[in-house]
Amino acid sequence: MPYQLNSLSDLSALPFDTVIDVRSPAEYAEDHIPGAINLPVLDNGERARVGTIYVQDSPFEARKIGAALVARNAAKHIEDQLMEHDRDWKPLVYCWRGGQRSGSFTTILKQVGWRAKVVEGGYRSYRRLVKQAVYDTPFTASVTLLDGNTGSAKTEILALLQARGVQVIDLEGLANHRGSLFGAMAGGQPSQKAFEGALAQVVIGIDPSRPVVVEAESSKVGERIVPPMLWAAMKNAPRLEVQAPLAARAKYLVTAYRDMIGDTARLTETLDRLRPYHPAERVKDWHALAASGDMEQLASELMALHYDARYGKARKRTDDITPLPVAGLGRDDLEDVADRIARLLG
Repeated sequence: MPYQLNSLSDLSALPFDTVIDVRSPAEYAEDHIPGAINLPVLDNGERARVGTIYVQDSPFEARKIGAALVARNAAKHIEDQLMEHDRDWKPLVYCWRGGQRSGSFTTILKQVGWRAKVVEGGYRSYRRLVKQAVYDTPFTASVTLLDGNTGSAKTEILALLQARGVQVIDLEGLANHRGSLFGAMAGGQPSQKAFEGALAQVVIGIDPSRPVVVEAESSKVGERIVPPMLWAAMKNAPRLEVQAPLAARAKYLVTAYRDMIGDTARLTETLDRLRPYHPAERVKDWHALAASGDMEQLASELMALHYDARYGKARKRTDDITPLPVAGLGRDDLEDVADRIARLLG
């Protein structure tokens, strides 16, 4: 009998030893059930080939070829990946919709003697639960936005708040992006589906009777879109604004963005993307600062002449702003502001 996923919280206590995604590597890379390993029974090329034969030639011919490929790949996975497991091993297997790929692989595993089961509805059943959590269910917890101009260490403050037991949603962490033109991070962004899946895992753990702190963002973090239910709660939320001196923020940014600073080609390309917004001479001066290695001055000018005005414009949409002035952004300063925020939220 297939195993039914009834809620995302089931994923933290599955009665199985291993979750196996038998979809193609491309499907797995786009998104997968958290913790699943990928043992594809059809690789990307094989899946495309079988699908083409199914549509253009014959479903029967496609199933014959597919069956041979699945059996061959399954045998290889058993030899290379699964041979170490004893007879009590319990795997949970899924494909796109709980159909032929997962069913075939599970049948082979059962023939070995392992207690394998298929996820009813496959990946699509998991995806429906994610959609329900982040699109269909109103976000009812009280949201407070952690605001502050670029370089105010908001992400680090979020982590300190979480360590103090405050509920937080770190959208930049989930999206693997720092939320600005310079914000790309190593590894790139997850797909939209994977971003939503990670966000859903956080959302289901939120206690709606307690406030939750979210960094002030636009409706997109890099290229990832914040789901409408959460974005609606964010748009109307009160703000706590970290107010740090420009010099302190510039110094902080040089450390926080050292990956960007160390990649000359990437920094040059990113500065060039500012040309539509600023006079050519100003962008030329920024390139010169980068070339000279005067990164704190470059950071100061980028904030003063580009980012700060845009943050100020966003704040004009609300009057509910509590200022949180800080003298600097050292460890003691950040610990202090985290304590202040925790006290404000009760």
